[in-house]
Order: sequence, then structure tokens, then C-alpha cells
Amino acid sequence: MTTQSQTQPSPPSDRPAAQVTLPVVGMTCANCVATVERNAKKVPGVADATVNFASEKVTLVLDPTLADPKAATAQVIERVKKAGYDVPTATVELPLLGMTCANCANTIQRRLNKVEGVLEATVNFANEKAVVTYIPGLVTRSDLVEAVRKAGYDVVESGDEEEMADAEAAARAAEIRHQWTRLIVGAIFTVPLFLLSMGRDFGLLGSWAHAPWVNWLFFVLATPVQFYVGWDYYVGGYKSLRNGSANMDVLVAMGSSVAYLYSTAVLLATTLGFHGLGDHVYFETSAAIITLIVLGKLLEVRAKGQTSEAIKKLMGLQPKTARVIRNGEELDIPISQVVKGDIILVRPGEKIPVDGTVIEGHSAVDESMITGESLPVEKRVGDPVIGATLNRQGLLKIEATRVGKETALAQIIRLVEQAQGSRAPIQRIVDRVAAYFVPAVIAIALLTFVVWLALGAGFVPALIRLTAVLVIACPCAMGLATPTSIMVGIGKGAEHGILFKNSAALERLHQVTTVVLDKTGTITRGEPAVTDILVAEGAAPSIGSNGLPGGDPETVALFLAASAERGSEHPLGEAIVQAARERGLQLTQPEAFNAVAGHGIVAQVAGHRVLLGNRRLMEDSQIPLDGLAEQAAALQDQAKTVMWLAVDGQPWALIGVADTIKEGSREAVAEMHELGLTVIMITGDNQATAQAIAREAGIDRVFAEVLPGEKAGHVARLQEEGHVVAMVGDGINDAPALAQADVGIAIGTGTDVAMETADVTLMRGDLRGVPQAIRLSRATMRNIRENLVWAFGYNVALIPIAAGVLAPFSWAPDFLRQLHPILAAGAMAFSSISVVGNALRLRRFKLT
Repeated sequence: MTTQSQTQPSPPSDRPAAQVTLPVVGMTCANCVATVERNAKKVPGVADATVNFASEKVTLVLDPTLADPKAATAQVIERVKKAGYDVPTATVELPLLGMTCANCANTIQRRLNKVEGVLEATVNFANEKAVVTYIPGLVTRSDLVEAVRKAGYDVVESGDEEEMADAEAAARAAEIRHQWTRLIVGAIFTVPLFLLSMGRDFGLLGSWAHAPWVNWLFFVLATPVQFYVGWDYYVGGYKSLRNGSANMDVLVAMGSSVAYLYSTAVLLATTLGFHGLGDHVYFETSAAIITLIVLGKLLEVRAKGQTSEAIKKLMGLQPKTARVIRNGEELDIPISQVVKGDIILVRPGEKIPVDGTVIEGHSAVDESMITGESLPVEKRVGDPVIGATLNRQGLLKIEATRVGKETALAQIIRLVEQAQGSRAPIQRIVDRVAAYFVPAVIAIALLTFVVWLALGAGFVPALIRLTAVLVIACPCAMGLATPTSIMVGIGKGAEHGILFKNSAALERLHQVTTVVLDKTGTITRGEPAVTDILVAEGAAPSIGSNGLPGGDPETVALFLAASAERGSEHPLGEAIVQAARERGLQLTQPEAFNAVAGHGIVAQVAGHRVLLGNRRLMEDSQIPLDGLAEQAAALQDQAKTVMWLAVDGQPWALIGVADTIKEGSREAVAEMHELGLTVIMITGDNQATAQAIAREAGIDRVFAEVLPGEKAGHVARLQEEGHVVAMVGDGINDAPALAQADVGIAIGTGTDVAMETADVTLMRGDLRGVPQAIRLSRATMRNIRENLVWAFGYNVALIPIAAGVLAPFSWAPDFLRQLHPILAAGAMAFSSISVVGNALRLRRFKLT
């Protein structure tokens, strides 16, 4: 930092140093004060930092010539947090009203970011919301609302979160009703005006249509459209210009006003006997422009509402009531009144109201609405259940463990809303273009007018082309191109149990070239399971049938081994017992049991002496190995742990135990290969075990014997080699590697979705969600590119046509050589609708 200050001395400036005061939590002594001050002063641009221990605040003196004060404040907060203290920040979401294009969103975002105490503000034009991160104490929600209103827009306000959602829905519905009213009024006056005008122009109405009073009738019909239906554009345009920018409202107001005011001037002049401006009026043009654009805006608003369909579906999953047992009595109460510890009854066919734990009953629960898992999940006593999932079969009694905002569904909704509201990096390009777009269009329109006037085309043709240029330009399409696709894509992922932390993660995922998979719990089940039971030749006849199950020798061997291990807490013993239960064996209690440390166990089962353990136990007990040694070596080559079973002094069987590959892992790796991805496994297991698992799963490369803390280093080295890396892990042990990767993907569960480190959380513990997420990312980015090509291509192609570049070419159709403003208005309305409609196609995209 010193070098920077020496090589780039700050120029003299009249800008005064800024002071910012931040609350600091966690200081306990004078040393804490010194630590906070020292860390704050290390940030470039912080001229001084003073901590008041009594008030628990740090006051920063910021030099704006050395750094951006807001960025410096954010860096101070980060450093203070890393030092072990906390600077409390809050995030609020503001539903906005009154935006008409991307420039409106940029204006609000710029105003909010100027508010002292705001760390970051982003405004999403598609879902009409602002997300603001701020420092409580320095700024309040009312300050933010005031800033939005000073910018000329409004905020939906209400009480609690549920009331806020209702108020927002009511406000959106009122906006649609307002647009309908404008459209109906516009149509009532515009349709007869348009028909009369066209009838006169084509000589269909007789000589009376050219009487002077007809122009006054046109004036009477056009004026309500211009100043009632079109009033919103005047207000919006004024507010935009007052804020130092120009939006779509400015273009519409200017384009329609040019036609209306010129026609009014002609009307007044001819009435007074002056015919220098000609006799033709264009009232139908001004009215049609406004009415068509209102129609387009209405269709756009309705289509935009469908982009948040996934959120609406998620919200609709939550049951409204719960049946609780209080004081021995069953009560049906609103879901909002359920508290932790409540005992809840859920009958077959009912939704589970909140997250909880089964304390009585057995059932199959359909969790597809949350996790995307199509098959019902068995639930027994002690198993967790997720709120909003469907109880299919038995009666369940559950204890509520998470209610309200803590439930999995509430977390999912919050994550999806935050992700949909975030801005993708690609949006920055559009924002930069949008900032200059409307002024550029106005300049092109004026230049068009001047050029055609200079070429001798006449005042009216030049004016028509000016109007067409103003009206055909569509900043809305550019503003909607990215956020609508992002909203639909993230919502589509949520429907299939794929949660994106933000839109940047959705964008980055399509660039991934290499996927690194943690082994345990990701590729494999993370728990040992019996894979092989190899019975020694001639072993079965050596045992009598007393107390033993009938069937093949494998079954008898498993019965003896599992009965001996019954009650064992060793993972290998538990795997053998679980295998016996899966075969439906009724185990017996061992009559004697002795654990031999590091070797295995010796037990008495059904009158037989059973030894179960490693080869050393067999050798120490002088058990002949016979021909089992070669088979044991073969199992070990397959990365399996071998358990030797001897009965009554004779070698009886080998039991192979291994961490088995999860269902779907092979298919997932194959799908990733189809997508052109390199798949790498990273594990702490030895090389032989790792290679065996990799061969079985079809994985390309293996990093074995890697300590947990070394995983991030391997990811970093892959990035240095030029790979764009997605790391897939369990979200806890793999946190450093997930953070290091270009995209971190956590294998989550329905009851714990808030994985802070990961960029993407897969609700199911199924690796097939990885290629699904990548395919969705690619489809979404392809959709965004299509929207941008359409939005930019539309404007690049049609603005010159409206300006008259095709006029000299006889091969061009007449309507393109002289583009009428009414056609331009229709094209403008169609542009935004086409972009939103294209984004909605993502809802039909198949992830599999």
C-alpha cells in the first residue's frame, strides 16, 4: 500500500474528508480498541480511525482522493470482521413501483447507493425490487424509502412479512388494473379516431370527411389519449430528466407529443386561415402510439408476472393450519402459531406443516416438492421431516423443530428470491449501454430531422421520421433481456432441488470445464456396506442346524457374523448387522462376546464359537487359511476391507466391506463427460482405494491421500493450469475448497439448505444434480444471449430504418422506406414482449 501512495500521490482536491461512524460488536478491552483501529487504518483511503470503547463505535476519516469512501468502508468492515469482531449490517428488500425501463432501475440504484450508510444497493427491473445492504444506526428503512421517492418512484409498504407480500401483490394487481383502464380508455378514443382518419385518407368516407370540423373531432378524440392515457409518460419522463437521466417515458412522451403538437398547430393555423403548415393532421398517430405502447406494457407486465411462477408455487406449498396436541387436546391452529416443541399430528394425505422429527408412527413421505426427489422417502421414529412435504401413508406424530422463517421451505424461498433479485455480471454491460441509449436515440432523431430537412424532403416527412425514431427505440427490451431469463432459470432450478446462491453463480457455471468431486458422501454413500460374502468350500456341512436359519451358506455366514456383531458400534460391525437386516434375518443374542483390540471379536453364537476379524486374528488363533488367502487379496485389490469369519476353529467365509458408490454417481459422471467436462475425484483414501472407486465411477483423474486442508490447494493448481473448476462436496468439511473453486456446489439435504460457502446447493444427495445444474446454466445463458441479440439487434436494425436509410432503395417495401410512427410503436411494444416470452421458454426446458 505504501508503494501505491508513493507512485501515485494524490492530487490536491477541494473535496473534504468524509467521516463515517460504524458500530463494532465484540470489543472487551483496550487491546480490542487498538486492534480495530490498527486494522481500519490499513485500508487505503482511511486517513484516521478512532474507536470509542464506551459507545462501541469506530469513526473513520476517509480521504476521497485516495479511495472511494463506500468501497473503503466496506473494506474496513471486512478487516474488522476478520480480526474477530463484528460490524452489524442488515439487508432489506424494497418492492418498487413506477419503473418503466432499465434506466429507471439504474436511477434508483444510483440514488440508494448515495445514501450514507448504504454499503450496496442493487435494483432488478424484472422483479421490480431493490435489495439494499446497509449499516443499522446510520440509515433506516424509512431513509431508503425516502430516497426512492425523491427519485420519483414509490415503495410498497406494510407491516410484517406476510402483510408485505399481500400488499405487494395488491400493488401489482392495482398496477395491472391501472394499465387496463388506460388501455380501455385509449382504445375507446383511438379506434374510431384511427378508422375515421384512415377512411378519409383512402377516400372511403365522402366529401364530408374533409370538412374543417372533422379535424376538431380528431382533436377531441386524441386529447384524452394524449393527456390521460399518456400522462404517466409525461410524469415519468419529467422525473427521469429531473434525476439527470432519460428513460423510455422520455422517448414516448417526445414521440407522441411531436405528432400531437404539430397536428394541433396545423388545426389552429387552418382555422385562422393560415395554410403554410399544410392541412393534414396526425392526431391518430399520437393516439395510436400511446395506446399501442400501453397495450405492450400491459402484456409485458402480465408476462413478467409469470417469471416468478416458481416462487408463487413454493409459497403455495405451505399449509395454512396445523393439528397440534396441547394439554392432551387436539387443536387446529394457524401455521404462524406453531412453536418449537409442539407435538403435531399428520394424517395420511396431509401436508407436514413445519420441519420436525418423527416421534411416533411410520410412513412414506413425498418430498418431491422440496428436493425434486421423485420417490417417497421412508420415515420412522427419529427421522427428520420437512415442512410442506406430503405424508403418503401412515399416521405420523412429529415434534416441531423449526418454525416460521427457520423452516427449510422458508429458507428456500428466501434463497431463491435473493438469487432472482441479484444482478448477473453480464447485466453490467447492458447497464452501461442503457445509460447512454436514450440520449443517443434523441440525438439520432434530431439528426434524422435535420438531415432530411436539408435534403429537401420537407418538414412533415422529416418530422414523421423523427417521431418514428423516437418511438421505435426500445430500452425496455435491453433492460429485460438478462433479469427475466435469470429469474426463470433460478426458479426452474428450485423446482428441481437446485438452489443458486446468486445469479453470478448461474452465469459462471456454464463456463466450467472441470468438475472436482469429493469422494466420501458425494460419489460414495459415506458409510461402509457389505459388498461380498465368499464362503469357503465345504464350510456349510460343518455346522449343525440348531438355532441357525435355513438357506444357502452365505445366509448362514451372514447370520453368524451379524449375531456376533450385534450391539457393536464399530462401523464395519454395523455394516454387517445392517446387511443381515436388509435380508430379513432374525438375529440372536451372542451368548459370550470378547473384543480383541486391533484384531476383531470372539463370540459364542447358537452354540458355535465364532471369530470375526482380520487375518492376524485368524493366524493368532491358528485357524488354517486354506484357499481363502487368494480371494482375500483379490478383494483388497478392489479397495475393500476384508473380514475373516471362522466357526468352531474352521475358516468359514470372507466378508468384503466397502464404502459403496451412491445410486446415480456413475450416470452423473457419464453425463458430465457428455457435456465435455473433465471429472476429477479428490479423497483422503490411499491410492489403491481411490483408483478402485474411480474405475467403478468412470472418473478421469484422482487426487488421493489428500488432507482436508489440502483440497483447496489442489483446486487452485487446477485453476492455474487454466481449468474453470466446479468443486462438489458436502458443504462442511470441504468449505475451503468450495470457496476456492470458481463454482462451489454443495450436496445438501432438505433440512439444511443454508450452505453459506457454496454457490449452488443440491437439495438431493444425488450427484446427477450436477450435470442438471450445468445444463440449466448453459440453457439460461443461451437464452440471455438470444434476448440480447434480439434486443440490441432490434434497435440496431430498426432505428436506421425508422431514420430512412432504405428510402433511396426502390427494392425496399414502401412501408420500410417510410416507416410510419404507428408501425414503430407496434414494433416497440412487440420487442419487450418477445424478450419476456423467450425467457419464459426456459420453463419448458428439460433438465434430464
